Amino acid sequence: MVAFQPYFYFPLSDLSTSHHCKSRYGISKSPFGPISADEVVDNLIRKHTGELSNDRYRSQSDHPSVADSSRIVEQDLRWKSSLPDIEPFYAWALVDPSRIIFAHPCKSISALHFAAKQGICWTTFDNIDELEKVKQHSPQIGLLLRIFAEDDGAKVCLGDKVGAPWNTTIALLERARQLDLKIVGVSFHIGSGASDPESFTTAIHQARRVFDQGEPLGFDMAVLDVRGGFQHTNFAFMASSLRPALAREFGDRPIRVIAEPGRFYATPCYTLVCKVIARRTHIGAAPSNPAGMLYQNDGLYGCVSCGWSEGEEYTPVLVKQNEGRDDHRESREHRYSFWGPTCDRIDRIAKEVVMDGEVKVGDWLVYKDMGELCRTNDVFSLHDVGIIPV
Repeated sequence: MVAFQPYFYFPLSDLSTSHHCKSRYGISKSPFGPISADEVVDNLIRKHTGELSNDRYRSQSDHPSVADSSRIVEQDLRWKSSLPDIEPFYAWALVDPSRIIFAHPCKSISALHFAAKQGICWTTFDNIDELEKVKQHSPQIGLLLRIFAEDDGAKVCLGDKVGAPWNTTIALLERARQLDLKIVGVSFHIGSGASDPESFTTAIHQARRVFDQGEPLGFDMAVLDVRGGFQHTNFAFMASSLRPALAREFGDRPIRVIAEPGRFYATPCYTLVCKVIARRTHIGAAPSNPAGMLYQNDGLYGCVSCGWSEGEEYTPVLVKQNEGRDDHRESREHRYSFWGPTCDRIDRIAKEVVMDGEVKVGDWLVYKDMGELCRTNDVFSLHDVGIIPV
């Protein structure tokens, strides 16, 4: 059942009105007074790393992250301001299954049985074989046709694995009609970390085409799932294309529009903290080459896995040392490459980073905007990632 969880989504409104968010952010006055959220996070990091440094064993293996839930509230306000008519769904547990969408178009039979047993009402499909499977094992479930959509510049393109080509949608709808299945809407995903707003425009146009194909077949299609692709760094730019496209294509009919913007909500909420566990200094290195290699206690097999799957490179920041610490180090600029703790040559976090000063073994590094990856278990060291709530 754990393997299914990443594809179950429910309305984010359930999360933003949870007991935690209400008790913490239901009052406009900040519990930290004039201190900014960034300062609170920095203070927590300094306090926690100081405590860990006194524990010789834990400090070598622990790589905690700071979770600032106020960022979720901020992101939700941004979402509602730019896309007020699109309901965000988010992967979570402990929610009424009747409000969940099982958003995987190619499911195992056991997954379908599990969804049916739990009372999940919606799922997606993109091929005839899936329709036959649904007919046999979960014929009562509502179906969203997952169509092809892609932003060629996305960090993760999904079109080569999922999504019905546009010239196959009518055949899929006709087969669903023959099988007496219930088509409730259309779904698409332009790719994780998208950057081209025209990808949304094209996908929404094709979605409207599928709605028009389904109507003569007797389907009551009233749901459009635009899924993900949203980044917090270019959100306004992407949203500026999405809203007019929806108004243009669906302004003449009432539909429910939902999205699954997990990356957008989660990315700014988590800050990862890692410890430098080893250093290789290149004696006599040429000025054009990095001064040395730094090894930290987390890498591509843990919370920094996007460096592997998406080619992401990260820029760490050195945690400021406590004033008065007897710590002699060179203050000039140093260039380092950063590596994870494994022996794998691909376990590299950053090829070259210019640091303001020398970095030593035992120092702590901060990675901001790490998102939900900070909840990952470190499969190499087998240590759970500690979450420090703000």
